[in-house]
Amino acid sequence: MSKRIHTIVPCLWFDDQAEAAANFYVGIFPDSKITAISHYGDAGRDVHGREPGSVLTVDFELDGQRFTALNGGPAFTFNEAVSFQIHCDDQEELDHYWDKLSAGGDPNAQQCGWLKDRFGLSWQVVPIAMLEMLEDSQSAGSQRAFAAMMQMRKLDIATLKKAYDG
Repeated sequence: MSKRIHTIVPCLWFDDQAEAAANFYVGIFPDSKITAISHYGDAGRDVHGREPGSVLTVDFELDGQRFTALNGGPAFTFNEAVSFQIHCDDQEELDHYWDKLSAGGDPNAQQCGWLKDRFGLSWQVVPIAMLEMLEDSQSAGSQRAFAAMMQMRKLDIATLKKAYDG
């Protein structure tokens, strides 16, 4: 009997870019790696239509979080209903993730710290300071910071703090 795995692992469905996407993400996040690659065989070829030996799944970790990328074909694509949040300590970290993930992505899908990368996956690049500013949503400072955030694409911590402080 196999050992049960007690974690949740997001599975990302790609047409045929699973390996390219995993390599892209692993190159951006610290302490990240590809852990396994599986390939299609002859079984089920009449259903999946993939060449035997082509990449089926890529298992990878981003800063300790496990993911699976699946080459499942063009039937499904990503949308903004699901996104991954990156909580950043400072502007330098925020700029790093924003600049790397948005490169080649959809510039029209950038608002309030959200971006869509070159594979269509949505990310929220969020400063921890902003989360703290928005905790008391009824305060005047929180309302000002929220209004400032709504005008931004990539979030600017100094501008948010200035708005919060009034």
